[in-house]
Amino acid sequence: MRWLKFTADGKTSWGIVEQERVIAIIGDPFGEWERSPRTYPLADVKIELPLVPRTFYCVGLNYLKHLKEAADKAGTVPNIPDRPEIGYRAQNALIAHDEDVIIPRTATEKIHYEGELVVVIGKKVKHLSETDAMSCVFGYTIGNDVSERTWQKADRGLWRAKNADTFKPMGPWIETDVDLDKMETIVKVNGKQTGRFHTKDMIFGIVPFIVELTKYFTLWPGDVIWMGTDGASPDLKAGDVVEIELTGIGTLRNRFVAEA
Repeated sequence: MRWLKFTADGKTSWGIVEQERVIAIIGDPFGEWERSPRTYPLADVKIELPLVPRTFYCVGLNYLKHLKEAADKAGTVPNIPDRPEIGYRAQNALIAHDEDVIIPRTATEKIHYEGELVVVIGKKVKHLSETDAMSCVFGYTIGNDVSERTWQKADRGLWRAKNADTFKPMGPWIETDVDLDKMETIVKVNGKQTGRFHTKDMIFGIVPFIVELTKYFTLWPGDVIWMGTDGASPDLKAGDVVEIELTGIGTLRNRFVAEA
């Protein structure tokens, strides 16, 4: 099932996407819901953020190629993690499908994308085992972890390099039925493919991260875990359009524009 948050006729609602039409829902996917009589062509609605997470978890350096490229640029030996490492991102950075990423006036030319699988949590859980870890997963969406690499190197933390306003596009919807084993991540800039990898080729998959997280934190419905990326990004500039496709989910598209 494909869950969409959308605006039509001045009203924002949850909906289900079926054959290029949106069926408005009364309620929400994390509780009780029912179909309403309101339906719209998908092309005629404004796609909103699929959700604003209570907690926004993220995974760094979770693909070998991305890890090696980061080490090569730093002139160091790749340090492959021996356990899942988890960080956070800021809600203020979130924007929806087809909304603009704003490149700050003080940014350098080192603006990069990172196409990521986003895991959406569907119920309150803690202390999950490997056996039942996936029981809390509601579905999946797509994220673009935008980074300003010069700031990333200069600062002690990632406060502006990863979390500036608009630096976290997410969407366009939540898909509950996917084949993770067959999924590919495909990135295009201005229509030209710049990256492609098997989404499942992670150092640590979804299960180890959920197990590690729930040792310490309660996961809540609507929490998200961004699962990292592979490969490298070209330097992006104002006017570029980045499309991130995860096969079986869809495509997240955003234009990059200079701050006025």
